[in-house]
Amino acid sequence: MTLIGIVGWHQETNRQLAEAWRERGLGATLLTPPRAMLALRAGDVALGRLDVLPTLDGIEPGLVALRVAANAGARVLNGPTALANAHDKIATASCLRHARVPHPLSTFVPPGSREVRLPPPLVLKPRFGSWGRDVLRCETPADVERTLEELRDRPWFRTSGGIAQELIPTSGVDLRVIIAGSRMVGAVERIAQPGEWRTNVSLGAARRQVDPPDEAVRLAVAAVRAIGAEFVGVDLLPTNEGYIVLEVNGAVEFDRTYDLPGGDVYLDAALALDLVSRQAVA
Repeated sequence: MTLIGIVGWHQETNRQLAEAWRERGLGATLLTPPRAMLALRAGDVALGRLDVLPTLDGIEPGLVALRVAANAGARVLNGPTALANAHDKIATASCLRHARVPHPLSTFVPPGSREVRLPPPLVLKPRFGSWGRDVLRCETPADVERTLEELRDRPWFRTSGGIAQELIPTSGVDLRVIIAGSRMVGAVERIAQPGEWRTNVSLGAARRQVDPPDEAVRLAVAAVRAIGAEFVGVDLLPTNEGYIVLEVNGAVEFDRTYDLPGGDVYLDAALALDLVSRQAVA
């Protein structure tokens, strides 16, 4: 049986994904990067699921393990470049811009900066961010100045700087789509709690089952191709002109609430990634 190594640390989704795939007859196991370097061989599969650090100043250690797996002949999904393109929001913005995928106008805010080369209203956030932490909205130049002063002592800001993005008007609802290969395998709408504009579940947002329109799916697939990944989440915001890609998440957290109507996000992902044939699970 092919060994499918989910290469990551202790994110709950990694554990659930390995367990769900084993229940569906796959040889999946969660491997920390050091274990992956010893375990994975030619013909095996390495799925990179390294997340951003809790300190928001980089990616979890272990990208080298994916390179070692590739050199050993393993099939690597979500390789080092793809994860860097997803987690580094400056790289994400560059990839999407070159691929002409709609994305908020963005600019790098170097460590210690006291100004932003983007007119408000805008959003300031960590370069390597997640969970909605330190994502701050600035409506006026005074807000920008005050927020930069507030961020000066954040360790992540001193280490890697941040990113400023134009503020896209929102009704407090966005769409998260899970893409595997070139297929949508899961999705939810996320609804911000009253008084909150951010739709992160960690900040109290609710999830609602959804069957996204084709336009949104095409855009999500284009975003995944632009960063060179195989299995990620894409956050999209509806606007008057259509959808726009807000972020790409290289270690997206999900569960069965993401099932499409009549689907199974875990099984559908395995099928889309060619980890199992439909005949084998029929």
